[in-house]
Amino acid sequence: MKKKIFIAAAVIISSQSYGQDSTRLLNEVVVETATKTPVKQSQTGKVVTVISKEQIEKSSGKTVAQILNEQAGITINGAYNAPGSVQTIFLRGASSGRTLILLDGIPVSDPSMINNEFDLNLFSINDVERIEVCKGAQSTLYGSDAVAGVVNIITVKKDIDKPFNVKATTGFGNKNTTRNNIQLYGKTGKLTYTTRFAKLKTNGFSSAYDSTGAKDFDKDGYDGNVISAAVQYQVIPSLLLKTFVMHSQYKADIDAGIFADEKDYSIKNSNLSSGFGVNFKKGIVNITGNYQYGELKRAYTNDSFFVIKNGTKFESNKYEGRTQYVELFSSIAAAKWLTVVIGTDYRWAYMHQKYFSVHSLFGPYNPNPFDSSLHQTSFYSSLLFNAFDKKLNVELGGRTNKHSRYGTNSTYTFNPSYAINKNWRVFGSIASGFKAPSIFQLFDQYSGNLELAPEKSTNYELGIQQSGKKISSRVVYFHRDIKNGIDYDNINFKYFNYVKQIVDGVEVELTAAPVKNMTVTANYTLITGDEQTQSRKNTNDTTYSYLLRRPKNNFNCNIGYQFNKGIYASITGKSVSSRYDVGGYRKEDVLLDSYFILSVYAEYKYNSNVKFFANGQNITNKKFFDLRGYNAMPLLINGGVTFNW
Repeated sequence: MKKKIFIAAAVIISSQSYGQDSTRLLNEVVVETATKTPVKQSQTGKVVTVISKEQIEKSSGKTVAQILNEQAGITINGAYNAPGSVQTIFLRGASSGRTLILLDGIPVSDPSMINNEFDLNLFSINDVERIEVCKGAQSTLYGSDAVAGVVNIITVKKDIDKPFNVKATTGFGNKNTTRNNIQLYGKTGKLTYTTRFAKLKTNGFSSAYDSTGAKDFDKDGYDGNVISAAVQYQVIPSLLLKTFVMHSQYKADIDAGIFADEKDYSIKNSNLSSGFGVNFKKGIVNITGNYQYGELKRAYTNDSFFVIKNGTKFESNKYEGRTQYVELFSSIAAAKWLTVVIGTDYRWAYMHQKYFSVHSLFGPYNPNPFDSSLHQTSFYSSLLFNAFDKKLNVELGGRTNKHSRYGTNSTYTFNPSYAINKNWRVFGSIASGFKAPSIFQLFDQYSGNLELAPEKSTNYELGIQQSGKKISSRVVYFHRDIKNGIDYDNINFKYFNYVKQIVDGVEVELTAAPVKNMTVTANYTLITGDEQTQSRKNTNDTTYSYLLRRPKNNFNCNIGYQFNKGIYASITGKSVSSRYDVGGYRKEDVLLDSYFILSVYAEYKYNSNVKFFANGQNITNKKFFDLRGYNAMPLLINGGVTFNW
């Protein structure tokens, strides 16, 4: 299989080199996620995908999850399901909770979730300036959960030069959908500020799939909003202070489960994230300090009007998570050929759960609440070398992590790259990653295991990138080996270290300008995996030659055309191959059909202050499924207007 993957990559690279212009330099986009310091993308061997502000603005009507779902190597289950559905990120075939989410470079998570994931529903696309996806093991710089990579959602505005600016968007769509947001921002003297408010409301569609077509499942609506503010103050040229706050919340109707409707079951989810930071930069030294506090609340309520015999007529399940994160790191330009990054961080997490239900025959069920916390401290350093007029760039780094429960563990990174000429470069990586067990996996009174060790992985990458006037491309081969993955033991009903997983894959990315005013972007991902775990059908051990809910083949393509100064239109296609989902308790896994969906977008700029837009998702109204037993989106149409002052 590996030999076939390498051959395929070589064929694709040779076919994409046609039309290059030797005067075109490699991508000079500056990124921050790869090294925690600003660096040109061509001077890091890490695989970074940048979703620009321009791309985001041409994705009106989509969510953060849907935009990410169109990138190479990323599959997000729930992105196309009913609003408010769980958004599970699978990056490069890794399992849930193995991709770390960053908000402006700072890790965010929900300790009340089993795998410590963060709910992407809590982000509004209108708050996002750009997104950087740094793939491969990033635990040396970012710690736990960065097994497959990190997704950095950046909200900080740049290049603000006026004291007062207003941006407002209003949009309407089918399913009685409304989208509204307003932003006020500016810069006066040493002070820069940004305030935002965004709201999304829709009647939606049924979360569960009615396989009979005769049960009249109700629509599951969604009502959410996000409000945020940020202030920066340049005390002196070398000293910057900042503070920020974001509060997001939503209420969504949900169903009882696969193929099962529920007319009065809902979830309320909220997140408060706030903190402050300082940056000191003078001479060869750049010092950054950050503090962030997070508070997450999630409540499931089932207030049944019709009581099923021997069933529950009222159920309340409330979760609360709190986090604190402190970091201090510095980058030192020790020499023209050497930059040293050294830092430390402290993470504290707390989880609370309270369950209560009333049964029609058995009376109330009111167990004791669940409360627990953990913390971890880390030290890390990274050496960034360059030589031969910055053609050769090498990162060498390591981290030591001390956890309040299991003790210590460490990770490493070796990441070289070499620019062959102005248009071609090669890069590679050998790095380790880890995932610390969650509070629930450690301390739950029924399934918790206090002896859990961190899940560890070894990752390898090899790639080549080409940049030309007409065509630019990148091909990456990756391999990940996990030997002590955390999973649930269906025999002893405990979490344990057992799973062995091997994943191989190839990512191909292409950007082309075949004719004037036309752009074509496309990406293809091939993923193969073997996973040794317990059988999902019985209690025997087995090896699966596929990864649940992760397709072997995934293809995305966007074709855009600028008709004139004011009119732009594009069409996007997505193809997903067949993949397996869980068939039920002790049943065979079920194969879900492949699918292909189309989306369109158009905008008209009346002038520099007014823009009209319209988009349609799944314009052929294709019936498809990302999750067994749950509906994916039908035809969705949205249109609106954006004002800038």
